[in-house]
Amino acid sequence: MSEVLLKELSNSDIDWMLKTGNREEIDSGQVLIRQGEPVNALYILLDGALTVSISQPDNNPLGRAFAALEGGEMSGREIARLSSGEIAGEIPFIESYLPSTTVKALKKSLILSIPRQELAKKLKQDLSFAAHLYRASAILLADRLEKIVNQLGHSTLVLSQPRLREILFIFAELHDSDIDWLIVAGDVNRIPAGTVLIPGGRPVEALHILLDGKLTLSASEDDRNPLARAFSNLEGGETVEREFARLSRGDIVGETPFVEAPPPSTSVKALQDSLVLSIPRWRLAAKLLHDVGFAARFYRVLAVLLADKQRAIVSRLGYGRLSYSTDQPLDENLEYENELDSDFLAQVALAGARFDWMLKRISRS
Repeated sequence: MSEVLLKELSNSDIDWMLKTGNREEIDSGQVLIRQGEPVNALYILLDGALTVSISQPDNNPLGRAFAALEGGEMSGREIARLSSGEIAGEIPFIESYLPSTTVKALKKSLILSIPRQELAKKLKQDLSFAAHLYRASAILLADRLEKIVNQLGHSTLVLSQPRLREILFIFAELHDSDIDWLIVAGDVNRIPAGTVLIPGGRPVEALHILLDGKLTLSASEDDRNPLARAFSNLEGGETVEREFARLSRGDIVGETPFVEAPPPSTSVKALQDSLVLSIPRWRLAAKLLHDVGFAARFYRVLAVLLADKQRAIVSRLGYGRLSYSTDQPLDENLEYENELDSDFLAQVALAGARFDWMLKRISRS
């Protein structure tokens, strides 16, 4: 994935990063990002290699205490490696998360460090830059998520239900004009129970927003290569699939073509009679190409949702969970994982209002 940044960023984007960032050499074993601690910069790996790991659960308080006193690291499990051209530390810039993984140098490496405050200001002021960087982040996160799932095993899919409800973020992040365009550009389709909306391993032709009903996500247990499975489906062959998630109103499916991911191995089927808004892939691609503001918001949404899925896999497996003891009172001066702040609650109200507005617009038309 080393070519992603060069492909997605413009010359002016790269010039700004070089002017604003600091080139730093880091030694083998040096920690760049520590799990559970704030990240103050975006890091671009120029040369070398980084390893991404998650802390193994340790129920021994004494062991944790001595490790902290001695400056040692808790044992960790490697889940991914980053090569030249990849980025680390992007999650704080797409959502107010503490990192769920530790990133350190696998060997002596060269990085470009871009201060958090400078980057946040640039993302707000320059929509073109924001669209380019959010898209690049989404592509890299999609690739990293696939590697993590492969590393931990496909059984983790069943554990990877995101913390964010997609409706709460999507409809709070997009503008009214964006939602209005989606309504005009899309088609409302009724999907009878049992109908396959997206066959596993086949090209995705539309982005679907679930307006009402229930959809299921199922993973194939067929070990054949994706092309063989796709043609088997065309010929009416039976494929054994295992359900691992259910989607409800406000969720989206069919986003993979926009982060250059391969056709998903999962299939999407209606569990009950459902109503979806389907935006053709070609039409959405044209909109993203010609409307830079919409592109910045859309790719930010995808990047946050992908980051959230990655975080969910790690936290649901029990690694590095920031929690409090159930027999102790909460401290209002501390922030706990999964705590809902006032900004998030405001998003909930805004998202709900916009989704209801969309449903009313569609019903009138």
